Formats: sequence, structure tokens, C-alpha cells
Amino acid sequence: MKLRYLGERLEGLPMLRALLPVVAGILTAMHFALPLWLLVGGFLLCGAAALLLRSPLHAAAMLFLFGAGAVEVHGPVRQLPAGRSLLCTVSIGEFPTVRGRTCSAAARVHAWRDEAGRWHPADALVMLRADTALHLGSGERLLCRGVVRPFSGGAASYRRLMACRGYAGRMWLPKGGVVECSAPADFSLHRAAVGRLAELGLEGEAAALCRAMAVGERSGLTPGLRDRYARSGTSHLLAVSGLHVGIVFAAVNLLLGWLPLLRRGHLVRSLLAVACIWLYAAATGFAPSTVRAAVMFTLLQASLVSSSDYASLNALCASALLMLAWNPGYLFDISFQLSYLAVAAIILWGVPLCRRLRSRWRGVNLLVDSVVVSLVATVATAPLVAHTFGLLSLSGLVVNPVAVLLGGVVVTGSLLWLLFPFGVLRPLLSALLTAAAEGLDGLVAAAAAWRWGAVEVSLPGGAAAALYALMAAATLWGACRKPKKTLTLPR
Repeated sequence: MKLRYLGERLEGLPMLRALLPVVAGILTAMHFALPLWLLVGGFLLCGAAALLLRSPLHAAAMLFLFGAGAVEVHGPVRQLPAGRSLLCTVSIGEFPTVRGRTCSAAARVHAWRDEAGRWHPADALVMLRADTALHLGSGERLLCRGVVRPFSGGAASYRRLMACRGYAGRMWLPKGGVVECSAPADFSLHRAAVGRLAELGLEGEAAALCRAMAVGERSGLTPGLRDRYARSGTSHLLAVSGLHVGIVFAAVNLLLGWLPLLRRGHLVRSLLAVACIWLYAAATGFAPSTVRAAVMFTLLQASLVSSSDYASLNALCASALLMLAWNPGYLFDISFQLSYLAVAAIILWGVPLCRRLRSRWRGVNLLVDSVVVSLVATVATAPLVAHTFGLLSLSGLVVNPVAVLLGGVVVTGSLLWLLFPFGVLRPLLSALLTAAAEGLDGLVAAAAAWRWGAVEVSLPGGAAAALYALMAAATLWGACRKPKKTLTLPR
């Protein structure tokens, strides 16, 4: 075990070496505000020094200042006056969720008017709540009067999460609060995909599961259903992630596998595959986990064209770097953190373990790989889940391999209908999706009812940080081991 082996491995991970100072810059700028002109000047000076002197230290400083500058450029959301009635222009984002006589949806406030009649620009998200008699729809633009109040009550972690996502608070629309309502002015692929799935005629929880798992529309998920998936350790299936994008990637490459037989056919296939990946990301509303997976599979597709090695950890860090440059607040988003922790653990620990446990039987390998990946992802995210939600699921280790298989059937069937909405396929796909969704729901319900399937554990932040420090130390210790030599046999 030698440190030089660790250095050799880090030399092959330029995106990881670039990501660390950017993250450090974001964390610093969140606590200490610096003038933007100073950050820009320092960035240019360090960049010039890095080019002229070829200095890694100056390059790291440049990336540090880039992360801090991204926070300053992104800036805080324009705050809205709280506790008083405002006349606002609002656009509704997600599909409203109906609970009893109340519907709620994420909405963006574009401008508000003060008592003197002056309009002020705004770009703040609010959690809009109204009576169901108002019949709010996704994408609608409203001229309305309502009251914005900051988030209060509940867990402090929830309030921090909503602040990181740019939410100014809750806004209640009373009866008669809507002055003017106009239909969506722009086309949304996400709304079109949800409407296409509604044509299948699915009902109840089967319809809600298909919409959530295929296109990320979760307004139909009841609190009871969410709780069952959380307690069974399968809540990751309700969010569109790498599993779903991977299905699109594999399906497109399989269907277009004949194109490389033509001249430049491999380029055409890759361009079509990348286009389909990002079209699917648009159909899901560009959720952070979907964007991360789309970037990774885009890099994988590029490596297939160039016949180059695909470094999974490099691709993961590159996607994180791009997302943080777009919105530094993602760093504090729980879905962003869980997504990257799980994938990094699978790359660093899951893949090597699967290789060590490889046998001569393909069926056994498939089963072992499923269990190992589920175990590694669960262990890696357990401290963060216990700290944020106060819940640790154990049954997920048992049910996840089968649940992922059933979830794959739901996603694949839904995507087939989105691509080929022919009436002759409706009865077949409707029956298939209903059976798969009901089977998945039954499995999850049984796992959630298991007495020791979920343990309520509230982990302090310091303890969670200590556990992740131990995991990082173990990973670095493994990287210090001498790599196995590879021998290329002459042909």
C-alpha cells in the first residue's frame, strides 16, 4: 500500500480534481460574501498563471474562484413581501396535487405590485395552495392576489431544502383571488407526455405509479403510497433516475443496432441516441437526477463513437460540475446528494465487488450483482437518510432486486406507449402496466409491513459526517493498494 498508487489513480480522474475546488468555492461563498469583480479578476489572473506556469495550484485556485463566482452570479432569489396581500403574476409549474379540498403546486412569481401601483420584477418560487374550486392547471399563467408566508413548522431540514431550491415560502390563494387566468403559452414536452399516458386509461395507484416512474409526474402519489415506498426502501423507484435513462439508452442502441452497417452509421446512431436521451429528460421535466444520468449516458455514447475508455467516475464528476455551474444550490439539495452518493458508491465499491464475485453462471451473476448494487447503494445513503428523514430501511436489501425488475417493466411499457400510441397496443400495454404496477405495489406493501423492515433512527449531523469520513478513508485506503497488472497477449 503506497500513496503513489493513489496519486496515479487521481491523475486519471481530472474531473474529480476539478470538482473538489469548485465545491470548496461554493461552500466558502455560502458563508462569506465576496465582491463579484474581485472573484472575476482573481479567476482571470489565476487562469493566466495556470496557463503560463502550468501550475496545478493556480488551476485549483481558478476553479475555487469559479465556484464562489457561480454562487454570486446565481445570487439569492428576490424576496417577496411576506404577510400581506400581493397582486402577482404567477405561472404554475408542476401538476397540482389535490388533497381533500386543497390543491398545491410549485409556482413561479414573475412580478408583484405594491400599494403605490408600481410593479417590481421577481423570480421566486412559491408553494401555491388554493381551494380545489379554482381548478388550477399545469403551465397556466395567473394574475392573482395572495399572501406569501415563509415556511414554518415541520423539520428544519425541509425548510433548508426548500430554501436551497429557491422557494420564498407558501402562497395561499383565497376564493376569488384569481383576477385573470390564461392557458399555457408555450409547449411543454412534459405536459404532452403526461397527457399521452392518460390515454392508456389506467386507474388508481397503477396510473399514479406509471406517471411517476415514467415521466416524473408525482402529483397522484398519495401520502400512504409514499410512506410504503419509503419504509420498504424502494422510494428511489418513484423518481426518474439512471435506471430510467439507462432503459432509453439501451433501447435506442438496440433498435438502431443495424445502422453501423452503413457508412457513418455509427455516428448517426450515436446522435439519435443522445437526442432521445435528452428528449426523455425534457419529457420528465429536467429533474436533477435525470440530468445527471443524461450527462453520464451522453458521455458513454461519445466514448462508444470514439472507441475510448469510459471512466464512470470522471463522467459522474463531469455531470456534477455542469449541474453546480448551472445552479450551485443543487449542492444542498437532498435528491442531488442521494443520487450522487448512490452512484459513486456503486462505481467505487459495487462494480469491484461484482467483479470479485463473478462466477461461470450468468443467472447467478445477475442475482449477485443486483444484491451487491442494492447493498452498496443502501449503505452509502443510509447515514444521510437517517439524518434527514430519521428512517433506515432494511427490507430494501431484500426486495430491491425484484422491485427494480418490475419497475423496469413499468417504465419500458410506458415508454413504448409514448413512442407508439397506436390504438391496437392500448389493451395489451394497459393490461401489462396494470399487472406490473399492482405486483410492485403488493411487494412494496408486504415489505413495508415487515416488523423490522424499517427502523426509526435520528442520526445527528456530526455522526453522519463522521461515518462519511470513515467511508472516504476506506475508499482512499483501497485506492492506495497496488493495481493489478494486465498482460496483453500477442495475436
